[in-house]
Amino acid sequence: MELLSIVWNPDKVAFHIGSYAVQWYGLCWCIGLIAAYIVMLRLYRRQGIPDKAFEPLFLYCFVGILVGARLGHCLLYEPGYFLQHPIEMLLPVKQDAEGWHCSGYAGLASHGGTAGLMLALWLYVRRTKVNLMRVLDNIAIATPITACAIRMGNLMNSEIVGKYTGSDFGFVFAANGDTLPRYPAQFYEAMMYLLLFFVGLWLYRRFRQRVGTGFFFGWCLTSIFTFRLLIEFIKEVQEGWELAMVHTIGLNQGQMLSLPFIALGLYCLLGGKWCRRLGEKPENAPEKGNGGKA
Repeated sequence: MELLSIVWNPDKVAFHIGSYAVQWYGLCWCIGLIAAYIVMLRLYRRQGIPDKAFEPLFLYCFVGILVGARLGHCLLYEPGYFLQHPIEMLLPVKQDAEGWHCSGYAGLASHGGTAGLMLALWLYVRRTKVNLMRVLDNIAIATPITACAIRMGNLMNSEIVGKYTGSDFGFVFAANGDTLPRYPAQFYEAMMYLLLFFVGLWLYRRFRQRVGTGFFFGWCLTSIFTFRLLIEFIKEVQEGWELAMVHTIGLNQGQMLSLPFIALGLYCLLGGKWCRRLGEKPENAPEKGNGGKA
């Protein structure tokens, strides 16, 4: 067992700044957002989009992802608790026997984050007048690297774990009190999203004239949420009430929420009517810069 399994019990704190503890989860979020910021900056400049149009993008994305991910978790996974504790839903605080204290946002849902990001980008394009499908395509090229970093944060937190492997292979999440190996589902997701990021860059270099058509947005949604649908089969459910759902229909909440994103992704990937209406014609949207390398 020692040769095949890994006893996983890292310190959740990456380092301290004075008395403030910087946790791995928050650090991974920051790394993911910064990496996506750099990729987006290079894409915008390669495509000749003015810097003044890029400057507000990070704020819109950050707020949209954070608010959407938090509300998504609270309302889709634990509505009974958070509707009775709305302050804890909106602010990174928690109340216990000793009173209120800062807890961070313990619970963020990727489906809610995706929906929040899409709403934020719609508001962003209304302000900047950059074509909506061009923005969505560029975001889609950068998004998998952020998803990779977030899942590594989940791994460092020993959360969103896989099921028991039934063998000597896997991760023993000692921080959770486990003594038997589980599938390191978070690590599998992180590595897949990293692969999808590089595949997206390759597609961009091959088909950069399709930025602004919804092609890359469709590719991102379809690939990420199809994998999310599949990886959930080896994950433990996040909430106990999902067990009844799995028993009844064979899918958990995360899988059910992935289905509409897969459908939307396929619609965009195949060039649906609204993509053609809202997007740019490839021949009318020449890319500027030195070959479009990101």
